[in-house]
Amino acid sequence: MNNTRLKIGELDVHRLGFGAMRLTGYRPAADRTEAIQVARRVVELGVDFIDTADAYGIGANEELLAQALHPYDNVLIATKVGHTRPSPAEWTPCGRPEYLRQAAEQCLRRLQVERIDLLQLHRVDPAVPFADQLGALARLVAEGKVRHVGLSEVSVQQLREARQYVDVVSVQNRYNLTDRRHEDVLDYCTAEGIAFIPWVPIAHGEHAGSQLLGMIAAELGATAAQLSLAWLLQRSPVVVPIPGTSSIGHLEENVAAAGLELTSDHLARLAALSPVG
Repeated sequence: MNNTRLKIGELDVHRLGFGAMRLTGYRPAADRTEAIQVARRVVELGVDFIDTADAYGIGANEELLAQALHPYDNVLIATKVGHTRPSPAEWTPCGRPEYLRQAAEQCLRRLQVERIDLLQLHRVDPAVPFADQLGALARLVAEGKVRHVGLSEVSVQQLREARQYVDVVSVQNRYNLTDRRHEDVLDYCTAEGIAFIPWVPIAHGEHAGSQLLGMIAAELGATAAQLSLAWLLQRSPVVVPIPGTSSIGHLEENVAAAGLELTSDHLARLAALSPVG
């Protein structure tokens, strides 16, 4: 995969990663064979940044990655804590320090590692002082259980506050061609050299219905999804998209987006798309 690389803290990765959530969904399938094949194909294609979370499959996603890829030679596995999933439709933040510690310990066990390379706070819990949540993460770093810390779904103000307590190397916010509500966060990350990991990098529905996107994709001999990923990669040098899939075919299509080069004309025309937010 020919693509620019990026430093996330001390760690060097390709700027097109993989989001593992779909490998298990809310509950993993009884037969993990196909999901394991997809995970291994991710690494074969040169992807070396994989995003997971303790809430994905209630831990099963991390276990699957360990089964497929451990000992993770030259692959950065980033995981997240602080967001529980009581049911398929429910997501509930939980940032109590004792809970974050317990969750991180379980991540270590499931991933079969002594230290998590990148642990991200999945959501800020409004019911718990932000400083307490950050303090829990900072203590895990000090104890050698976590190498680097990231945040998810935060504002510029929260990011600035967090950096007073812990070195933040990544931000994972929702962002794509048609949903740019976190443009200011991305601009801040770009200026500060913080990795920006857009989740839902390929928006649902809006892309398929855009004649303009389809037209430009056809000019490039690409799909709308590939064009969307290529746009993200050219939007800022700190962006690391993490498209997810449970299909090897879609995985290979997504990875091929790293080879697309958009001209200034393409970018100007794409700017005409009306973003949400």
